[in-house]
Amino acid sequence: MRGADDGRRLTAAELGGEPGERATLVQFSSAFCAPCRATRRTLAEVARMVPGVAHVEIDAEARLELVRELGILKTPTVLVLDAGGAVVRRAQGQPRRADVIAALGEAVSGRHDG
Repeated sequence: MRGADDGRRLTAAELGGEPGERATLVQFSSAFCAPCRATRRTLAEVARMVPGVAHVEIDAEARLELVRELGILKTPTVLVLDAGGAVVRRAQGQPRRADVIAALGEAVSGRHDG
């Protein structure tokens, strides 16, 4: 998962759901994206495992303005937000569970670039 997005913060309104108390896993998906389904399962599982972490899925086709603003080029794209909604990590494609957990550790601990 690559680094932060220059301190960009996402609000609950932009997410279309409540962020997690400690961190939020934001998944941009599209309707006919097979890797998106596997990513959804992985992120939901990690969110259940880690207290205070929420998983929010955003339909990229329905939110084109946000997709453009964030430079989302393919689905799935996963953003990891810290407690304040700042983007601390980003990954394109289906992430590995271990990478998601490691990125969450950085988001929760505050040990990230930016």
